Order: sequence, then structure tokens, then C-alpha cells
Amino acid sequence: MNIQMSHCCRCAFGAGALLLVLATPYRASAQGNPDPFGFKFNSGQGLQPIFEGWAYNADGSVSMYFGYLNRNYVENLVVPVGPDNKFEPGAADRGQPTVFNTRIHRKEFNVKIPRDWGNKELTWSVTVRGITEKAVGWLQPEWQIDPIYAGKTRNAESLKNTPPSLAVDMPSAVTLPDKLTLAATVQDDGLPTPRKGPPRRAVGQETPPTLKPLPDQPEIPVNVPTVAGRGRQGGAAGPQGLILNWIVWRGPAAVTFDPATVPVKDAKAVATATFTKPGTYVLRARANDGELTDEKEFTVVVNGPTRH
Repeated sequence: MNIQMSHCCRCAFGAGALLLVLATPYRASAQGNPDPFGFKFNSGQGLQPIFEGWAYNADGSVSMYFGYLNRNYVENLVVPVGPDNKFEPGAADRGQPTVFNTRIHRKEFNVKIPRDWGNKELTWSVTVRGITEKAVGWLQPEWQIDPIYAGKTRNAESLKNTPPSLAVDMPSAVTLPDKLTLAATVQDDGLPTPRKGPPRRAVGQETPPTLKPLPDQPEIPVNVPTVAGRGRQGGAAGPQGLILNWIVWRGPAAVTFDPATVPVKDAKAVATATFTKPGTYVLRARANDGELTDEKEFTVVVNGPTRH
């Protein structure tokens, strides 16, 4: 049995508060199983898309923001755009990911909607292991958000801060089993000043996940690498200051980045990407100064091993 939640998760920022509506799993209590929220699973669980809220764009149009929760601590989920990963109404493909990294990812992408949208709903549906979960968004006034600062008070330093500038240089193709070298140049104004003291560990990462499935759930073997910062031992706290994150957005399989999060030194950040399956991948590099980001997307064609 998968941990199951409501078919609609709506998450929005309003009046400085975060509203997250998640229904409790059904079947669990009826069958006398332990509370699933007391377990942390490496694999075998599903995914919950999340509507984060909406915001005006500079041109007066509106964008709806979406994120997701992959309930696994190690297993990345791959769901191609189509019947199992779609938006409604209109085009099924709205730029959503097809590779879902572990745990929660906030405001990962936005969907621009027409000015005359009105009170219509936009639904993102994702089906994993036969269970469909949905995020339903509409333009409720209380769900208007600040997609960058999310209600945080901006001080004098924040008002001066400008986004980092990111340039990516790498090959557009690689042949297995070779690795791909990822190189980026990041320029920044040094703001905000990195906070002092030890970095804080992400909430929920303090203890390792539980390896036992629920009583009526078979063990599902998954051979995937430990995700940096979210491994079996809870992961190490991440770096502070200007950083660069490498993520796979679309592709036939997960990608291992070494490292996935790179502290930028002397404006340079270098990592490697390891692929397990041939195909076309969309990778993203995201520079973050602690408040503002710059993101670049690029396509890589991974060829199968050369036969002799």
C-alpha cells in the first residue's frame, strides 16, 4: 500500500502565513497499520504535486506557481509528460518536470495564464504506481504570493541585492559510459552577506529514513544513488553563500551530479554528471545568492555505448 493523500493539495502564502492542506491517508487506520507519517521511506512511495500560489508578472499577466513532494528519501521518480503527468484544461505540457528529485521542492516552476483567465481552475495531475494526485490552482485573492521573498521583510541589504549572473559551458552530447563535465561561471555582487555560524540542517533530515515498508506493502528494490544532502544518514547541512545547484528536469532516468550543490569560488563552479540510460535530457543550473537566483536550461543527448 502506498501512502495516500488527498487528490488535491493547495499551498499558498497569505498574510505572512503558509497554508498547506494535506489530507490524512485512508486505509491505514482502517487496517490497523501504524501511522505512516512515522515512517521515512527510501523508496516505494508516490508524489504529491503542490499549488504554491499566484503572482503578477511585470507585464501585468499572471503566473501560477507549482512545486511537489516526492515522499521518498532516496528514489527519484520519472513520469513522462502524458496521461500520467499532465495539466488541464489546455495543453498537457506546461513545462513541468518529468524527473522528480527526493523530498519537497518549492516553487519549482510557474505557468503563465491569459489575462482573461477569471475564476477557472488549472489542474496538475501526476500518477505514480497507479495513484493519481492533483494540485488545483485558481486566482483566489488570499493566495497571491511574492515568489521571491515570500512575505519576508526586506532590509537595506536586500533592497540593494541584484541576482547572480550565470553562464554555462559544456558539451551537448556524451556517450556512455563517459561522464559529462559541467562548468559554469557565476558573477555576483556579494549580497546578501552570508550568515555566520554553522549551517542549519534541513527540517526532516535529522534522522535516517525507515527501511521497513508498511505491513501490507512489499519491499520494492530500487538501485539508485544516495542523493546529496538527503542520504541514509540524514545528509550533511549544505554550504552557505553563493552556490550553484545542478538538477535534471527532464529525461528517461535520474542523473547523478558530483557534487549536486557547488559552492562558487572565484566565479567558477565545476561538477560531473553520470547517466545510466541513453536519451535526451534537459538539465538545469541554478545559481543562488541566498535570496535571488539565475537559472539556465540546456539539453544533452546521451548516446549508448559504442559497439565494436
